[in-house]
Amino acid sequence: MADKRKIIIITDGDEYAKRAVERVARDIGGRCISLSHGNPTALTGREILQLIKMAPYDPVLVMFDDSGLVGEGPGELALKYIARHQDIEVLGLIAVASNTRQNEWSRVHVSIDREGEIIPYGVDKNGLPEIEMGMIHGDTVYCIDQLEIPIVVGIGDIGKMDGRDHADKGSPVTRKAVELILERSGYNESLYGTPFIDEGRDELQ
Repeated sequence: MADKRKIIIITDGDEYAKRAVERVARDIGGRCISLSHGNPTALTGREILQLIKMAPYDPVLVMFDDSGLVGEGPGELALKYIARHQDIEVLGLIAVASNTRQNEWSRVHVSIDREGEIIPYGVDKNGLPEIEMGMIHGDTVYCIDQLEIPIVVGIGDIGKMDGRDHADKGSPVTRKAVELILERSGYNESLYGTPFIDEGRDELQ
């Protein structure tokens, strides 16, 4: 059987997140499935799986978004399909905070605040530390605790955080979260110097 595709799941998919994730993927020599973005996610898990398999190399960064829907919206249904698929190895997950307080929360192993510091607390949408230890509130985090994810990293709103994570600045908070997952997972492929080609604008047309 072919090797499993190695991915990092990101629970955000708006336009800011898309630009940030594309930038980070390019800078680390990974791939971004751009068509997985959406607010909420428009593609099914099966469609996203095909895009992941079309990516020429790993790691593959994949976005999922529920757009604030309570419970399991389309983003989480697709996320669960991908995370549990036999052809996929999830290296880790970036859980993105939002302003929701509708009982949608998840445990995180660590968080990265907007200054790039690794902390044991959750963070809010602006990347500021919360009072809860190892917990984050978000729109697309309801199902995370049901999945076997080796490391879950909490961060603020990707591509934003009062401009600190803007794509034009290299999205340093998102990049640090991705690099932390790659380090903790033991991923030993070369992370730098691989040409970036934006995955996914034409695959389903």
